[in-house]
Amino acid sequence: MVRAGILSDTHLEEPTHEFCDMAARAFADCDIIFHAGDITGMAILEHFTRATVHAVSGNMCGHRLQTVLPRQKKVIIDNQVIGLCHGTGPRFNIEERVWALFPDADCIIYGHTHQPVCESKGGVLFINPGSFQCTSRHGAPASYCILDISAKGLKAQLKHIRVRT
Repeated sequence: MVRAGILSDTHLEEPTHEFCDMAARAFADCDIIFHAGDITGMAILEHFTRATVHAVSGNMCGHRLQTVLPRQKKVIIDNQVIGLCHGTGPRFNIEERVWALFPDADCIIYGHTHQPVCESKGGVLFINPGSFQCTSRHGAPASYCILDISAKGLKAQLKHIRVRT
């Protein structure tokens, strides 16, 4: 089994102390990190030195990240096809649009909306980890997802971050 940590919409140029603390607690036992875009600064990805990182650019990424990172990526782990993208446009039909990008996927990971989603539709697991910030622009708590991947299938859990006071 492979354990993956999934985050999106970090919107940070550099890792803050709070980000480092949250990431250490959330992804301590993860072999892989999937970042679904709106990274903003490459230093965010460089923070994850103990895991294999798969990332895509988002609409808030600067020119450098948009030239270095793909807009979409397909990863195969234990015969499970995972599509990774940020997503664009309105929220109401975003899953239809990302599904069109990865019609053969077992799991599609996306971001953009800052609204956490973890549900199966038509045999495909859709995961939006929400925003990995203590407060997104919509006032939602920070969230992320843990995905266990094996030849037997996929198991995902959405999690919310409790900020230490």
